[in-house]
Amino acid sequence: MSPTAPPTVVIVPGLRDHVPDHWQTVLADRIAGARTVPPLTSGRLNCGAQVTALNEVLSDIAGPVVVVAHSAGVMTVAHWARRHRRPIAGALLATPPDFGTPLPEGHPTPEALRENGWLPVPRTTLPFPSIVAASTDDPLADFDRVAELARAWGSRLVDLGPVGHLNPASGHGEWPRAEELVRELGRIPSEASVRRPV
Repeated sequence: MSPTAPPTVVIVPGLRDHVPDHWQTVLADRIAGARTVPPLTSGRLNCGAQVTALNEVLSDIAGPVVVVAHSAGVMTVAHWARRHRRPIAGALLATPPDFGTPLPEGHPTPEALRENGWLPVPRTTLPFPSIVAASTDDPLADFDRVAELARAWGSRLVDLGPVGHLNPASGHGEWPRAEELVRELGRIPSEASVRRPV
């Protein structure tokens, strides 16, 4: 009998995360067979369009999947889980923003988020194992609010300490712990997950 193939890792970036030095981009390059939800060319702020883009990637994968989402990508996953059913081995949900309170200047307003379908944020238990990785000094979400979301989703909460929004703007590129958490969620042995140097 052949061994079970490791899950496909699906990267779900936030609204601004398609950049080379983001940890998700680095992770996608390191994990064999990883897929990334492509950036939208129009309607980027539309929640339904983001959910559809994620579902198209997931529908193209036959086997098990581990989802790795950051920022608004986490909210995309939460909305996807309300509308679609497909087995997911696990989800790493890193630094979700708090769409329930006004975001800093330069980010979408509550009105824009509501008009584009992001609000209300789903607060039902996710139908798959999940880890919410939260920052203690995230400018887009108070730690206690993220902890509430994690409880509502049935997720394990991981305190990352003061890492800002865990993005290049907060001084974070590669995030080695992501790979460890992905392996935990997908029960992927380390030698199977990382691409060998060519």
